[in-house]
Amino acid sequence: MLDQRVAPIYEALQKFNQKRVVPFDVPGHKRGRGNPELTQFLGQQVMNLDVNSMKPLDNLNHPSSVIKEAESLAAEAFGAKHAFFMVNGTTSSVQAMVFATVKRGDKIILPRNVHRSVLNALVLCGAYPIYINPEMNKKLGISLGMSIKSVERAIRENPDAKAIFVNNPTYYGICSDLQFIVALAHQAGMLVLADEAHGTHLYFGEHLPQNAMAAGCDMAAVSMHKSGGSLTQSSILLINDMVNADHMRQVINLTSTTSASYLLLSSLDLSRKHMALNGKDVLKRVVDLVKYARDEVNDIGDYWALGEELIDGDAVYDFDLTKLTINTLDIGLAGIEVYDLLRDEYDIQMELGDIANILAYVSVGDRKIDLERLVSALVDIRRRYKKDTTGMWTQEYINPELVVSPQDAFYAEKEAVLLEQSQERVCTEFVMAYPPGIPILAPGERITQEIIDYIVYAKGKGCLITGTEDLEVNRLNVLVDEKG
Repeated sequence: MLDQRVAPIYEALQKFNQKRVVPFDVPGHKRGRGNPELTQFLGQQVMNLDVNSMKPLDNLNHPSSVIKEAESLAAEAFGAKHAFFMVNGTTSSVQAMVFATVKRGDKIILPRNVHRSVLNALVLCGAYPIYINPEMNKKLGISLGMSIKSVERAIRENPDAKAIFVNNPTYYGICSDLQFIVALAHQAGMLVLADEAHGTHLYFGEHLPQNAMAAGCDMAAVSMHKSGGSLTQSSILLINDMVNADHMRQVINLTSTTSASYLLLSSLDLSRKHMALNGKDVLKRVVDLVKYARDEVNDIGDYWALGEELIDGDAVYDFDLTKLTINTLDIGLAGIEVYDLLRDEYDIQMELGDIANILAYVSVGDRKIDLERLVSALVDIRRRYKKDTTGMWTQEYINPELVVSPQDAFYAEKEAVLLEQSQERVCTEFVMAYPPGIPILAPGERITQEIIDYIVYAKGKGCLITGTEDLEVNRLNVLVDEKG
């Protein structure tokens, strides 16, 4: 057992900061002296600790001392064989998992409601996705988890697939039967990769859904900065026994920066320490806060704050009680409209708003007083803005038809056509509302009239549509050669 009370990177930085080292290396601001305005803005301590790799501080690309120690502590805390500190965001963790598992022409089974980072990885490596269309909740308009029958069918029809990719949980807190999916995959000789961007807390709280390492997944990408308290862009990649740690490091280094931020690394180190020592108590408080808010919101009327009532033992095998997702359709407003009202009129910043829901991301730093303010604002919005629900859309996800691989479509000869004239063409770019960043269209998929109507509706409601070359999303890039 390692001593989870220590933080090797943080402690090494503290020692370094006490010395009078003359910096003839990068960064060029030289402990802030070269940019006084930035130093005044961020503070002298930040500038002092924004340093480069050096002998006492180790090197993220080839760790041998304090970073190696910190990663070992993280591996133990998360119950993994090995942990890799990542400073390019969880996007880099997700993509490293894919790159280490599949190459051009290989198949990977995955739910279609994955984050765009997964599909970006397929564009780069050339693997072919076998999509499992997630189950839907028509009332909520959101995609759920993967049903066991769908997973079994995908494995049976694609026995040559290399891996199965899962969300644990989804952005909205929905969990699939992860342990059973792992058993099915391993029996078929496939690896299991888990996107736990929204699941860091599952490793440290009680009475929460099962985490990926405990379920036997082979790899998991964990956004420590989301629910673990570290700085934005810091992440951890976890692996189990079936993955070669040395090879994984090589894969990570293909795209990882050679100038890792020690601000991010030390935040991972200290956040791991905090969660390892205090996670149970901290997360019990988070669950209690969300329960309070969920009950208060449901007492308002017309809003629906989701909870364990969604669990069906299959597509919703479990529910993450730290997630506060609120359906807004019964007040006659799209989620994105309530999102905008909260931000513009009440100075409340929600995590996301889609066409049916808003999501408050409640985590280690939230207070009851802030949730009380949110509840009061929702009461006021209902009183002031409630209207007839006629014409409201609920469908957040539309099953796509994959025509060619994402890589072939993305790099193919293409032309831009008006959105309204793109029906039946094959898209060569991403189209998504962000957040949550789940593509409405991905490269290689057929554009249908239903998808066009959805994009127009989402734009009209104020959703931020991203991923396209045309920033106004009036045109889409499509294949010139429709034969694919």
